[in-house]
Amino acid sequence: MIGAFTRPIPLVLALAIFSFIPVMMAAVLVVQIPLGALPEDNLRLASVPVAFFLHALAGVLFGVLGPLQFARALRRRFGTLHRLAGRVFVVAGVGLALSGLALLLQVESIATGLLDTARGVFGLALLAVLVLGVAAARAHAMLRHRAWMIRAYAIGMGSGTVAPVMFPVYLIRGEPPTGLPTDIVVVGMWLLTIAVGECVVRSFEIPGPTPPVRAPAASPPPPTASPRPN
Repeated sequence: MIGAFTRPIPLVLALAIFSFIPVMMAAVLVVQIPLGALPEDNLRLASVPVAFFLHALAGVLFGVLGPLQFARALRRRFGTLHRLAGRVFVVAGVGLALSGLALLLQVESIATGLLDTARGVFGLALLAVLVLGVAAARAHAMLRHRAWMIRAYAIGMGSGTVAPVMFPVYLIRGEPPTGLPTDIVVVGMWLLTIAVGECVVRSFEIPGPTPPVRAPAASPPPPTASPRPN
């Protein structure tokens, strides 16, 4: 089953479906923050509007460009566009991680220590994985580069995969669910997303070592004619 998601079209569709709700929510925040039209449950984040806006904007770019970067047609036919979008993807990922850490440090949290710790650890992990991905690209190790980018996307959008579960609850209750059970679900879905990303990475067909080329066996020297007796 995991192997099916290593193919370009299923992988892109799966990423687009699971990231649709968090990307759309972030896009709404990008408009709401400058207008000062934040809903009540997000007003506490207005105390750091720059970090909050950068986090939302980076989330939109990261969420939209991620699936496109894994499309094989884009890489093969539009290599320059792929590289340009890849640079924006990396910058957005760095912005997502740094602004998330800034929000974690500057805004009083309403989450439990479990979720706050996960946010800090995964924010730092996202930075590290992006650095490794860029280093692999500069070394022209493209298979390793692609693996690190998939890991980065899984970490960066991992908490967003809980949206299909929690969003209906939000619509019913009119407020976001909170508390330890909710945070356990969020962290669990985050870890599950990272685990699925790792399974996709490990299912790649990694070429084995090239067998040594054996030199052709030397042909025996031609027999020399024995001298004739006089």
